[in-house]
Amino acid sequence: MIQEAYIQSISIRSVNNLVQGGPHRGRPRWGPAKGGTGVSKSQVSRLCEEIDERIGAFLEGSIEGEWPYLWIGTTYVKVRQDGRIVSVAVIVAIGVNTDGRREVLGRDVGPSEAETFWTAFLRKLVISDGHEGSKASVAKVINATWQRCRVHFMRNVPAHVGNSGRHVVSPFIATAFAQDDAEAARVQWRKVADQLRPKVPKLAALMDAAELDVLAYMGFPAAHRLKLHSTNPLERLNG
Repeated sequence: MIQEAYIQSISIRSVNNLVQGGPHRGRPRWGPAKGGTGVSKSQVSRLCEEIDERIGAFLEGSIEGEWPYLWIGTTYVKVRQDGRIVSVAVIVAIGVNTDGRREVLGRDVGPSEAETFWTAFLRKLVISDGHEGSKASVAKVINATWQRCRVHFMRNVPAHVGNSGRHVVSPFIATAFAQDDAEAARVQWRKVADQLRPKVPKLAALMDAAELDVLAYMGFPAAHRLKLHSTNPLERLNG
């Protein structure tokens, strides 16, 4: 219970009330079932040393086997540094091995999404949200295909056509995703871009620039494509 409270960043005072059965954040007093005598900061630290040891073992452990697919992304969290609450970037890498098993391969924490973060666990395919730091790192570190998250790309469409136009344009663009192979998808993508060009030239230009990255997943086995075109597995983990 104390370890869970620690992970959730609950204050020592609130943990103390929890253990003693006292009031917590304005809630009614719990009954004597909670029955403890309270905890101090040093006691919480000792109880939570096991968490630090497990995290350390995870971060220092080796990655064995082949992991052809990798999702990388960032979520921002608030932490206390030097007496201040600041926002930091938590970079997470999820891999899928040749047996189809998905696992968190690592994580790193830093002040921002700098290119230097994107240097590990990269193998065959990297799926990310389009951040330039990660894309540049993929190009430098390995010879890999970079998949721009299809979901993130489609979220950018309303900015060019408005919410009303989205209901027409988004399904139109999505016809490229319904094709059976990579070449057919590229042909349909260019056809849609050319038809949109007279009325929404900026969106057509965006499609021109994003074609290879958004449709990269079409070059992989059909059975894998549903999982490869977006960062949804990573978003669920961050959630």
